Amino acid sequence: MDKNEKITLEVIQNKIHAGQRISMLALYDYPFAALAQQAGIDSIIVGDSAAMVNYGYDSTLQADMDMMIRHTQAVKRGAPNVFLIGDMPFMSYQPTIETAIRNAGRFIAEGHADAVKLEGGTTVLDTVHALVKATIPVVGHLGLTPQSAAITGKFKAQGRQAQSAVDLVNQARQLEQAGICMLILECVPNTVSEAIVQKLSIPVISIGSGPACHGQVLVLFDILGIYPRFTPKFVRKYAQLAPTITQAIQAYIRDIAQGTYPAQEHTYAMKPGEEEEFRKMIE
Repeated sequence: MDKNEKITLEVIQNKIHAGQRISMLALYDYPFAALAQQAGIDSIIVGDSAAMVNYGYDSTLQADMDMMIRHTQAVKRGAPNVFLIGDMPFMSYQPTIETAIRNAGRFIAEGHADAVKLEGGTTVLDTVHALVKATIPVVGHLGLTPQSAAITGKFKAQGRQAQSAVDLVNQARQLEQAGICMLILECVPNTVSEAIVQKLSIPVISIGSGPACHGQVLVLFDILGIYPRFTPKFVRKYAQLAPTITQAIQAYIRDIAQGTYPAQEHTYAMKPGEEEEFRKMIE
């Protein structure tokens, strides 16, 4: 596919129908977004995990709308052609449907996102329906839902018992009926993911939910090996950049201490004849 072609939901659906897998990354800024688009990524989600990855908070709950809009705008400038999803932060859609529509509208109008994502199943059906009615594309999120897990302290896989797995399948079907255009499953057994994929007609994307889904999403900083706190079980690290970055900074510090940076090639010279005149003027 031409990297200059805009990836829409229709393009994603056509890829799935052709038996192709969808690639998605969670990232938060302009330079990494530009590199991801150059590499050929299909979709980017600007996750509320920015609160942890970029700001050092212990959970996603500290993300707010202004933070998320700024990051979404930056990613859009770096990767204008990917399918861009804005992640609605905690309390941006829970209080009222009117609140949800207003904040989701900001992602579309100000952040130039192609869709918004929100967490939950039966509790958000009315909200999803209202957003879709307001012509805002919605991505659902089931399984481990970090906004809820951050409150309960239960960051663990979901749907590992038969009844809870059935509940996930039913909630997925209800979300599709409410109008979501895509579903993200987090930390769900592959057997359950496979059942959901078979029951739905929309793209289903996995984060730690096995290969049965139509595509995969991971946090960029995790696959690059540069997030210092922890690495989820489901992450494959495609690089270990933390030592390389640390070594580069150490070399920079060393060159400053030894006086080898900046060298002559890193400095600017005055225009010809101006240096002598300058020295006379300051005598």
